[in-house]
Amino acid sequence: MADLEFFFDPVCPWAWITSRWVVEVQQQRHYTVGWRFISLKLINEGREPDSYTESHRAAHMAGIFTHRVCDEVRLQHGNEAVGALYTALGTAFHLEQRRPEINDEPVAFMAEMLSAAGLPDELAAHALNDTHDAYIRDDTELGLARTGRDVGTPIITFHPGTADEASFFGPVISTIPRGEAATRLWDAIETIATTSGMAELKRSLRAAPRFD
Repeated sequence: MADLEFFFDPVCPWAWITSRWVVEVQQQRHYTVGWRFISLKLINEGREPDSYTESHRAAHMAGIFTHRVCDEVRLQHGNEAVGALYTALGTAFHLEQRRPEINDEPVAFMAEMLSAAGLPDELAAHALNDTHDAYIRDDTELGLARTGRDVGTPIITFHPGTADEASFFGPVISTIPRGEAATRLWDAIETIATTSGMAELKRSLRAAPRFD
């Protein structure tokens, strides 16, 4: 059982920043992370076409391509390999700004990402295999069942499977905390998330995301 579950869509820049904070704290606290899927495409599939732009549709389709391959990696190589592939994808999508490439050549792009993660590149063919979508949908529904439906990605579950289990959307942060700042924020968020009756803490103002 993981100490924490992290529901991600690789195309979301805010989820990427939060995930790097999670990894930063993981390296200091030595806890285990279960990497789970939440699909922005599936969350948005009921939106009216005039409010769902072509650029958003393309970005969310990119997420489905990656999730399908991540699911096959989960089946064949396990959770840590999913985390390694997410690292490769996030680096390419957000630091290197290469996300549009996957929509043009999903299999070729995923083959490169798999190689970067030290995984067999033949798994890239699963980018076009929609039989994975049922599991992706189930994971998405699990995350939303834990938080309510009016959220996106990331979703974090603290202490999954225990009496102290607690899930929240976010935190949405614009920079990646490092060192002591990372653990200080972690302790604060865990305290808030696991406090009985705590439902929401939010403000809408955001700085632009920074990936360094």
